[in-house]
Amino acid sequence: MPKVAIYCRLSEEDRNKQSESDDSNSIQNQKSMLLKYSLEQGWEVFNVYSDDDYTGSDRNRPEFIRLLQDAEHHKFDIVLCKTQSRFTRELELVEKYIHGLFPVWGIRFVSIVDNADTANKGNKKSRQINGLVNEWYLEDMSENIRSVLTNRRQEGLHIGAFALYGYKKDPDQKGHLVIDEEAAAVVREVFTLFSQGYGKTAIARMLNDRGIPNPTEYKRLHGLRYQQPKRKNSTLWKYFAISDMLENEIYIGNMVQGKYGSVSYKTKQNKPRPKSEWYRVEGTHEAIIDQDLWNRVQIIIAQRAKPFDVGTVGLFARKVRCANCGYTMRSSKNRGRHYLQCSNRHVAKDACIGSFISVDKLERIVIDELNRLSEEYLDKDELERNIQFCDSLQAQKKRIQDDLTAYEKRIEEYSKGIRELYLDKVKRIISEQDFVEMSKDFSAEKERLERVVKDGQHQLFELDARIEDGDNRKALIDQYTNLEHLTREMVEALIDYITVGKRIAGVKDPPVEIHWNF
Repeated sequence: MPKVAIYCRLSEEDRNKQSESDDSNSIQNQKSMLLKYSLEQGWEVFNVYSDDDYTGSDRNRPEFIRLLQDAEHHKFDIVLCKTQSRFTRELELVEKYIHGLFPVWGIRFVSIVDNADTANKGNKKSRQINGLVNEWYLEDMSENIRSVLTNRRQEGLHIGAFALYGYKKDPDQKGHLVIDEEAAAVVREVFTLFSQGYGKTAIARMLNDRGIPNPTEYKRLHGLRYQQPKRKNSTLWKYFAISDMLENEIYIGNMVQGKYGSVSYKTKQNKPRPKSEWYRVEGTHEAIIDQDLWNRVQIIIAQRAKPFDVGTVGLFARKVRCANCGYTMRSSKNRGRHYLQCSNRHVAKDACIGSFISVDKLERIVIDELNRLSEEYLDKDELERNIQFCDSLQAQKKRIQDDLTAYEKRIEEYSKGIRELYLDKVKRIISEQDFVEMSKDFSAEKERLERVVKDGQHQLFELDARIEDGDNRKALIDQYTNLEHLTREMVEALIDYITVGKRIAGVKDPPVEIHWNF
């Protein structure tokens, strides 16, 4: 008896599931029809291959691939489908398999409804026409879907399967995003840390040390069916996750979509699109990051500052230029000391004289000039009367306190859940093994939140100390008018750029010219 392989497929568009765990009614109907036909023909059923929720243009259907592998090894004699389009809608695959490899492998192809049968030499043209019609169907459907999605993007409606980390889909308004406060707090912290001079890798390390799940793991923990990458340490924050976050305009309330486009309707492969072709609509949803913080971060990114030390941006990164050639001086390190030198002097012979200065020396020159200017032009008494303190620190303190209240509430919920599970175990409602499995996730999340709370309490302690110090106006003013050290924030705020020339023989310091922002 000839052996037959039955292949069934259902796409999402005609899905009619009874439950998530059951095959659809349509799949069952296909199976019943094809099994009955096989019995009538006197064929022995080798296997039933069934792909549910896959389109006819998808070449990566798991059962489809398994069917082709078994066909190549000649485990059966016939492939039987309801229609040719259930096997494939692509004319290319019709020619490759039905008219090409199947005859080579000794496999007959039969579809019931449209009477395709490779044993019948006379209906090859009919099979080719079926393939061409299915190809046109795919192309038209692809164009229609693309047109609908383009219109929605142009209107600023979110069309992705998942909201960007920091947001969630609005349950009351399709295509609208609302803030997910738990994730948004992490987003705000990332932007703040970067604006304060922390590098992207250092920020990722800080989040990982505190046990904060990365965006993909966060989605999984919140029950979203997000496909987790099958890589080692795929739940950890990485450099590129921080980098992408810092440049995403969605966090300031603008909807930006269409960064990638499909190569063809025949494949799921995407490629980057030029920025001019992106769909950008301003003010579509509430911003997580305020405009001032966003602008500061973008300036630092545009400067492409190299790490000066582990976890920090260089004190004068992208701020110092060679007086001879105008090129930005780059940082280097020798015997524990940091230096700035003209990068252009290595490009070609005699390209530049090669300006050079140590970071410590340049910092001392800038501080001396700042102190001279403050002594000459600042009225300290007037400054002491008018200065305002602690506004931003108080706001930051309130945000951390609100976060801690929410975290502590969730810790109590997890503790309550563990206690209730224990009582169910004592009452023998659940088994010992079920108790261990169910309480494990609760305990892990509770411990993570406890670490977050502990870290937040430490931040509050430091903020209180800074606020208390701020009440001493005279001491604070003296601190910033009689400087001993610079910070990256001071350099960003005060200095436009600095030029450094070649040191003249017999002179202690090279010529330095400071261009201020005021």
